[in-house]
Amino acid sequence: MENNAQVSSRLRKRFSETAMVDLAQRLIAIPSENPPGNCYEECARTLCDELVRLGFDDVKREGACVLASVGTGRRTLYFSGHYDVVPAQSRRQFRPEIKGQNLFGRGSSDMKSGLAAMIHAAAAARDEGLLGSGRIGIVLVPDEETAGPRGSRELDSRGLLGKDGIGMLTPEPTGGVVWNANRGAISLRVTMRGRAAHVGRQFEGVNAFERALPAMVRLADIKKEVELRETQYRIAPPPARKSILLLGGRFEGGTNFNVTPDRCSFTIDRRINPEENLEAEARRLRDALEGFEIEILQHEAAAATPAGVALARILSRQIASVKGDEPGFEMCPGLLETRFYAARGIPAFAYGPGLLAVSHGPNEFVPVRNIVECALIYALTAAETLRAD
Repeated sequence: MENNAQVSSRLRKRFSETAMVDLAQRLIAIPSENPPGNCYEECARTLCDELVRLGFDDVKREGACVLASVGTGRRTLYFSGHYDVVPAQSRRQFRPEIKGQNLFGRGSSDMKSGLAAMIHAAAAARDEGLLGSGRIGIVLVPDEETAGPRGSRELDSRGLLGKDGIGMLTPEPTGGVVWNANRGAISLRVTMRGRAAHVGRQFEGVNAFERALPAMVRLADIKKEVELRETQYRIAPPPARKSILLLGGRFEGGTNFNVTPDRCSFTIDRRINPEENLEAEARRLRDALEGFEIEILQHEAAAATPAGVALARILSRQIASVKGDEPGFEMCPGLLETRFYAARGIPAFAYGPGLLAVSHGPNEFVPVRNIVECALIYALTAAETLRAD
């Protein structure tokens, strides 16, 4: 049996940096911004065409999602990623550009370079005969940036997510670490109603702002208590360990300084650590908001996969074989699509070529070297995972 170095050498010869960068650039040039959900059709079609060109099996569309596979057998390691991006600060971000050793453009880091890496990783692992009796399932989805209603959530609701899964990897911009956990989210827009009146006859109106004040005080008290809690999962820097309640991210109300406000609306964003209970925290917020209209923007559980499971050990070992050092395992500060798989008992991890520090920013980029190294890590991880008993 070949050792890991021999397999790695074969894969390196198989990979084409040019082909991966070309796919990443073609994807970056498509302004698949979310919100509102632009150009999903064009992006999905480009991905389907690439998968067909590379000879993937069962390439198909499920709504705005793209599914495919390589290999045989039921045991499936999923490579899953999203093709939507946050809105650009400039249209220039959709003109991909290589400067020095880096590829710039919206989605270069989060996560179109990761899609290119995992697609080419799966094709190379198949072409080198490394998949044993298992298969790699490709899942490409939109709407990740807005909690997945037309993406992973839709697939999950239809029973199309994670079938026969033994693991899942997603190329989020982790900056060299592995994310094995993520926070949950309770995001609300709440509105208190009143009745408008001229300031000189305010007694005829109902001041929505004043009606909302007692609840604001209750929420501020909850915030003080919540933010004393700390997760036991690793996350840096130390203040990031604390649980989160953001009040008034967006605040609106009234029409003018001399009119009693007939509406007071604000958002609440509660990010819970894996040790906390989603429903208990949601109920606590609802109890504090008596009399408000409540719109639920996000209601997502936290999720975690132990760093000691087999897939985690294999992934860590292969990262070390390519990069030289074993990675740390940390909790993602936000939501991850790993949660849909973890909820089904499927070990799920995020590791990608991008850098969180530049993702979503005006100068988003990814080191080209990272794209190739990520593809190699994914292919090696699949080979070891799918040949294991």
